[in-house]
Amino acid sequence: MRQVKGILFVDYVRMLRGHKGVDWSARLPAADLPYLTAHVDPDGWYPMATFERLGNQILHFVARDDLQAVRMWGRFSVDALRATHPTLLAQGDPIETINRFRVLRATFFDFDALDVPMLHDDEAEIVIRYHMGMPAEEAAALQTVGFFERLLELAGAKDVEARLRERSWLGDARTLLALRWTT
Repeated sequence: MRQVKGILFVDYVRMLRGHKGVDWSARLPAADLPYLTAHVDPDGWYPMATFERLGNQILHFVARDDLQAVRMWGRFSVDALRATHPTLLAQGDPIETINRFRVLRATFFDFDALDVPMLHDDEAEIVIRYHMGMPAEEAAALQTVGFFERLLELAGAKDVEARLRERSWLGDARTLLALRWTT
């Protein structure tokens, strides 16, 4: 069973808790409901399947099924991550920043959700594999796109271009994010 770290899980729970008028028992399995009222330990591990279902509800109720809003949320999430992990950013060094994220990412999932098979002075490729169904995988990929756009900008990259060259939800074998920038 794949798991996600509480530091990511808590954001999803917080967003759903904010929608008090929604009957979550009609939208989520009974096994997921206790997570909406219990304390979430940022250092604990939580089921990825629940994370996916919560994410689908966030996509619908918070983002109103707007995938560009999800991409923007990915951009905004960089600042929160930097606050808890101040050494993430290597000012003026996009390559080192991606390498630092690669190490940090390994602490968020107990599986390889993101892989960096190619990293050069002005470009990188990120394989995105959250192993979720639709629409969660697409939303998570777009959130990841926004995250890397902002992370690279903060690291000093200019003219950041991010493009999904392959999309698993459209039948490709994987999801591949291509990043290019100038320094």
